[in-house]
Amino acid sequence: MKRQVGGNPIPEFYTRKIQELEKLKEQERKGEIEIRYVDESGFCLIPYIPYAWQERKEKIKIPSQQSKRLNVLGFLSRDNQLEVYTFTCGINSDVVIACIDDLARKITKKTVLIMDNSSIHQNNLLWDKEEEWSHKGLEIFFLPTYSPQLNIIEILWRFIKYQWLEIAAYENFSSLVQAVENILKNFGTEYTINFA
Repeated sequence: MKRQVGGNPIPEFYTRKIQELEKLKEQERKGEIEIRYVDESGFCLIPYIPYAWQERKEKIKIPSQQSKRLNVLGFLSRDNQLEVYTFTCGINSDVVIACIDDLARKITKKTVLIMDNSSIHQNNLLWDKEEEWSHKGLEIFFLPTYSPQLNIIEILWRFIKYQWLEIAAYENFSSLVQAVENILKNFGTEYTINFA
């Protein structure tokens, strides 16, 4: 089973945004811009194990407990380039802005950030920074509402939670942090996704 978003995008707006996104992708294919898909995710000691195989009459037990969360904010490109920031505090608009500011210092060509419409992305704090970022060559493209399937970084979070994290990662919070950070550090080499 998979969780589903709680609504549907407005059809006309969705169609227009898809067309705009396709134009951005074409510009990226031509080398004119770089696209980074942006999102946040959290990891805790409640496992995301969708299924497992076991012998008859054998019961697999997975440790599960309430814990702190390791929160991650990532900027992902289609060619598996990942800029990532990890936190044990919550991620709010100030954190998002600080991470975008840091990324803006590192870009070498015009970069478009593809983001969803969460409240930490859609507010005056972030909107007030858009002109400054634009002067640095960084722009934001907001996806239509209720459209997580358009943000490829969602695939990365799913791979980490449902495929790459081993059961041993859930033994304690330190093990979880180490396992997640290892995956993030080695993403693009040991861990890759074909976004074709």
